[in-house]
Amino acid sequence: MGAWAQGTVQGLVQAFEPERDSTRAVGMRKYMREQFPFLGIPTTKRRRLQKTALKGTSPPEPAELLNAARQLWDLDEREYQYAGTELLIRYERVLPANALPSIEKLITTKVWWDTVDGLASRVVGPMVQRYPELVSRMEAWAASENTWLARSAILHQLLQKERTDEERLFRYCLQRAGDREFFIRKAIGWALREYSKTAPEAVRGFVAEHEHELSPLSRREALLWLTGRPGSKRRTALEAAASGEA
Repeated sequence: MGAWAQGTVQGLVQAFEPERDSTRAVGMRKYMREQFPFLGIPTTKRRRLQKTALKGTSPPEPAELLNAARQLWDLDEREYQYAGTELLIRYERVLPANALPSIEKLITTKVWWDTVDGLASRVVGPMVQRYPELVSRMEAWAASENTWLARSAILHQLLQKERTDEERLFRYCLQRAGDREFFIRKAIGWALREYSKTAPEAVRGFVAEHEHELSPLSRREALLWLTGRPGSKRRTALEAAASGEA
């Protein structure tokens, strides 16, 4: 491990370890369906510790950034994967196109929505915008049998607004519309709902045209902002995580 990666990982470990809270960790683990162990550090506190630990850190070389993320993924507690995700988000502009396989590996390792969605929308999405040749990988992910790669393909344009490739977004949603997996159906609805803030009539028309192909969950989620249902402007914890607000 290079000096930047080593210093970054060690700094985060030294910041987090004294803040272990075994009681809180039990609840956090239950919330995540017993998927991962936790240190028990609340998000706001973890980010404060993280900010202090990384203060004065210079932008890394791509290999160092990816190395640090991999090392954080190798640690047991989930807070380290959150730190790795946010490190990649912070420095995503240094990543070249050939870093995508490394991001794909992270997406499919210790996998759950809490890391996947941030990586998809805030790392993969900007990379695809910068490097159009990566669209071919999105095509492969959209067709993948791996739920999380397919979800990432659907969500990678989540924050693109006017820069969204509408044809590609609608095609991916339609391609996976018959999927029985909750996380795919939810992603379709969420991606369409977010795009409805930019192109409401296009989303309304797409949902109407494909009413019988889209699942009830996808349709309902897609139209929340357009129908003005109570609570439609409140973000779920999942959505806040992808936007870096959780």
